[in-house]
Amino acid sequence: MGGYLIRRLGLMVLTLFGISVVIFVLLRLVPGNIVDILFDSAGMVNPAEKLKIEQELGLDKPTVVQYASWISGLAHGDLGYSYVSEKPALDEILPRIPITARLAGLALVFSVVIGVPFGVISAVRQNTVLDYVLRVVSLSGLSMPSFWLGLLILMWFVAQFGSLPIYTNAPGTFWDTLLLYSVPAAAVGFRSSALIMRLTRSSMLEVMRQDYIRTARAKGASDRAVNYHHALRNAVLPVITVIGIEAAFLIGGLIVTETVFNIPGVARFLVEAIRWRDYPIVQNLVMFIAIVVVVVNFLVDMLYAVLDPRIRYS
Repeated sequence: MGGYLIRRLGLMVLTLFGISVVIFVLLRLVPGNIVDILFDSAGMVNPAEKLKIEQELGLDKPTVVQYASWISGLAHGDLGYSYVSEKPALDEILPRIPITARLAGLALVFSVVIGVPFGVISAVRQNTVLDYVLRVVSLSGLSMPSFWLGLLILMWFVAQFGSLPIYTNAPGTFWDTLLLYSVPAAAVGFRSSALIMRLTRSSMLEVMRQDYIRTARAKGASDRAVNYHHALRNAVLPVITVIGIEAAFLIGGLIVTETVFNIPGVARFLVEAIRWRDYPIVQNLVMFIAIVVVVVNFLVDMLYAVLDPRIRYS
């Protein structure tokens, strides 16, 4: 186990290093930088002033030197300064992380709480009316874009209550805050719940055809014990994998949802930073998302051994 952890941690570091190189190089390959954007928007080009700004931002240095400077600062907790706001990048990013984390967490909870139980019910009640209804609902969730569903929810709130459930900085009660986050979380979590529901159903059906399930029924075990203790416990590994993937996806995949509901989270901020070629913000945000993805994948692998004693890492 110790050897596996060392190899896995080494692979995580190597992966993050490769991602950092790709991020840095791709940003520099995109035509134009923030200096070009600023001068184009102003409608004037003064070569001397332009060169002066590039020198102040360090954009005139070789790419290798810029990369080394960024990685060195990242290792010491210095994320640099935003080109747009001229504030420390850490001060710009940190307040937005809890907002996206709460939204992604609620969406994931909604997905699991809805997807897993209904997937089990659909498998247990295979080819019944309830199974057909749940399968149609899951297909609808996979087919329906989250931003379109979010717009429908906003229209429904306006028609029913005359107001929009959009984010506001005004202080409110816990329940008001929960309501504001729950509505966009349900909109984006509907698709994930549909995916988890279908995977749970297919995995359960595969497990329920195994000999040990028939043996458990022959010994007189109750349907509840067979379905949840024997079948679900062995069918949950593929579901855990998808839940981990969805958790990592939700951190960086909430761009449209945060825009529709006016939520100042990480994903929306990333798009704005890309538009302005704000290199320090883009680089650090993408690295943050990459770290979340790598760590979640590592935790999922560790969870396999906890849920299935047959799995041993060496």
